[in-house]
Amino acid sequence: METKTIIHELRTKQGLSQEELAEKVFVTRQAVSRWEKGDTVPNTETLKLLSKLFDVSINTILGSPRTLICQCCGMPLEDTSISREVDGTFNDEYCKWCYTDGKFIYSSLDELTEFLVGHISNEKFPPEQAREYLSQALPKLKHWQN
Repeated sequence: METKTIIHELRTKQGLSQEELAEKVFVTRQAVSRWEKGDTVPNTETLKLLSKLFDVSINTILGSPRTLICQCCGMPLEDTSISREVDGTFNDEYCKWCYTDGKFIYSSLDELTEFLVGHISNEKFPPEQAREYLSQALPKLKHWQN
């Protein structure tokens, strides 16, 4: 979906007029109109305000141009699983199970691996195979490259 459609849908879902949305994010009604026509897109600071107002990630407002994955565990990220900072803003690098309130949950790669093996292994994907897969995949993620 395009940014113009997403902004329009989020605005109308909240029952806001273009004027009311403009007031909440400190722009003109004409700016909102231009976004919804697809003439322009909001600037970075306005995207942050829209993200907070509508409780969706900036990635969602922009039509999900990037496929997001947690840079700690590799899980695909959606708005319901993206972590948040202490101030409530989205942190689209991590899932809420790996990073919460500005802190990482897992202190080591081994700790995370053992947790994940217990949750992803099954008859068709035994623990040894899961552990091998994770030992190859997890070190490639940003969090574990430090």
